[in-house]
Amino acid sequence: MNLKLKTLTFGLLLSYMFSFGQDSIPKPAEVKQEIETTKNENNTHVVDSLIDGKKVLKTEIKAELDSTAIRNLEDHQLAAEIDQKWLEELYSNNLFDTIYKTVSELKYEPVDYPELPTDTLKARLKELNARTPFNIEYNPSLESVIKSYLKNRRQSMERLMSLSDYYFPLFEESLDNYDIPLEVKYLAIVESALKPRAKSRVGATGLWQFMFGTGKEYGLNVSSYVDERSDPVKSTVAASKYLARLYRIFGDWDLALAAYNSGPGNVSKAIRRSGGYENYWNIRPYLPRETAGYLPAFLATMYIFEFAEEHGFKKQRPNFHYVETDTIHVKKMITLDQVSELLKVPIEELQFLNPSYKLDVIPFIKGEDYTLRLPREAVGKFVTNENQIYAYAEKELNKREKPLPQFFDSDSKVRYRVRSGDFLGKIARKYGVRVSQIKQWNGLRSNNLKIGQRLTIYPRKPVASTKVASTSTVKKTINTEGKSTYKVTKGDSLWSISQKFPGVSVQNIKDWNDISSNKLKIGMTLIVSN
Repeated sequence: MNLKLKTLTFGLLLSYMFSFGQDSIPKPAEVKQEIETTKNENNTHVVDSLIDGKKVLKTEIKAELDSTAIRNLEDHQLAAEIDQKWLEELYSNNLFDTIYKTVSELKYEPVDYPELPTDTLKARLKELNARTPFNIEYNPSLESVIKSYLKNRRQSMERLMSLSDYYFPLFEESLDNYDIPLEVKYLAIVESALKPRAKSRVGATGLWQFMFGTGKEYGLNVSSYVDERSDPVKSTVAASKYLARLYRIFGDWDLALAAYNSGPGNVSKAIRRSGGYENYWNIRPYLPRETAGYLPAFLATMYIFEFAEEHGFKKQRPNFHYVETDTIHVKKMITLDQVSELLKVPIEELQFLNPSYKLDVIPFIKGEDYTLRLPREAVGKFVTNENQIYAYAEKELNKREKPLPQFFDSDSKVRYRVRSGDFLGKIARKYGVRVSQIKQWNGLRSNNLKIGQRLTIYPRKPVASTKVASTSTVKKTINTEGKSTYKVTKGDSLWSISQKFPGVSVQNIKDWNDISSNKLKIGMTLIVSN
């Protein structure tokens, strides 16, 4: 084989071999691998296959619910109704009015109450007398009051026992500081039915029913914003100081309590008229009518509370105890409804904890030390966000035409249509009323409002209209028929006139003649007997 033929043959063989090698290499097969999916409780994990065989774990994050939906969470209806009834009870004045009336109109007729035999009562009163500094001796009058309360006021007493869980610890702390018997805490029940905003027909205010002048004397200030007679802590300290002072004068706790009610002057007059007796029960006929029923009401209340278990009383636990609250010193003006809105604390709870703020506004005044009392769980939230809260409050207050509520004539009824952005606190602030009042007037069980909803509101009486009304008021005619009267002469005063008629106090004369000031005109006729 010549060289040319060999070369040709070798080239053909080589070309064939190369062509065969390329065809023999398999093309990569398209492998379709299903995506593996694994799930756990919170997220879905997806395993994704790549061409190079590596696997990557991906996490599919579920979308979170819109946070605004949290605002629409529903409460348990029955439980919410129970809470609402409790809050309404805290602010209802019905109980105070009832107690005030029963004390001033006590009757001492025998009461049929077989559940408490006289012998059992005598034994218990003897036990109570041994452990307290009060003269608790059995007498038919006291038995009548105790049995009357047990028979006719059982429900009221149970409600008072529930309220006492909140107030009594702070009472006892102050009373102990001034060496006053702890049983004096029951005096606040007789005075105010534990209503910090209770106001008597003669103007006595607060848990301990301080008159304006006496309150000022013991450091309880009253302004357009604040009435410290309604401050539970400050008024209790003032009452403790006053009671300690009365005891130093009389040296007897029964007489000190009588003097707390009617004033030391009436007690000393009763001692004189009785011929020098210093026992309450002996001078009682010579005391003003209300004071005559005062100590029996106090002792009856003490007996029922001390022997509540024996009489089967069942008290409800309040929403919180005094020790479950704390105070914050305010650094800028803020309103209770702003605090309620930001901290999600019901406005009724804030009003209950801060009763001394007349307009639900906590002012910031140089030299004054005003505090906000909150449930403990809300205190941390306030302190943590203090700057933002004050900034919000300031911005919101600056939007208003006036920081104080606008006052309207209380005689007129307003029909208010709920607008977008309205809430009960805002509406209450506008008309100078309480949220609880709006709810009561309209039968509302929650704070929820609907746009277009109609609300009935009775606005507060305008401050400016007071003077106008006084000048245009028609003088009332007092019926003197069948009653003892006295004609005012030169030099007379209410006090000097009261001295001339046994058992008659200055307040009696004011009440019987429908007068509010101490000014008298020569020649005017006054009723001096009821």
